[in-house]
Amino acid sequence: MKLAVSAVEPASVTATDMFREHGRYAFRLLRRLGVREADVDDVLQEVFVVVHRKLPDFDPSRSRRAWLYGICIRMAASHRRTHRNRRELPVDQESEPIDHHAATPLEIVEARKSLAVLDGILSELPDPKREVFVLHVVEDLPMHEVAEALGCPLHTAYTRFYAAKKMFEAAARRARARMSLP
Repeated sequence: MKLAVSAVEPASVTATDMFREHGRYAFRLLRRLGVREADVDDVLQEVFVVVHRKLPDFDPSRSRRAWLYGICIRMAASHRRTHRNRRELPVDQESEPIDHHAATPLEIVEARKSLAVLDGILSELPDPKREVFVLHVVEDLPMHEVAEALGCPLHTAYTRFYAAKKMFEAAARRARARMSLP
């Protein structure tokens, strides 16, 4: 009888649990993967609709975070393809939420400028390289989880990462040079 008790699986994870655990990271990831600010909430909702639909088929031996990030990457790529065909003009909106209680107005402005520079640099990277770079550097995923999320060999993930790192560093140098000009 003890074998039957120990074989009982813990309560299954729901889409709500996944949202509570990873929603903020998914939001930030979508922004860094090129989803426009005005569209992030909609794409995030689509991500968690997919999570809800696919959760019963999820392999519990895999990393939930890598699985979710793989969904985010596919949804962001789909959004970018669709967005290229639109003829809408983007409207400036407030970017990611910044804790206004912990910062002075000057710090808030500087944080927004820094985020805008980061978004600009990331937008220069080709999609496959940006995806690896964002997952590994910004989201701090171990490279084996990055490869799992992208569905590519580990060696390919490392190759894309090192190429992205070089491109990012060059773009960061150009951005610093532009900001230091009078």
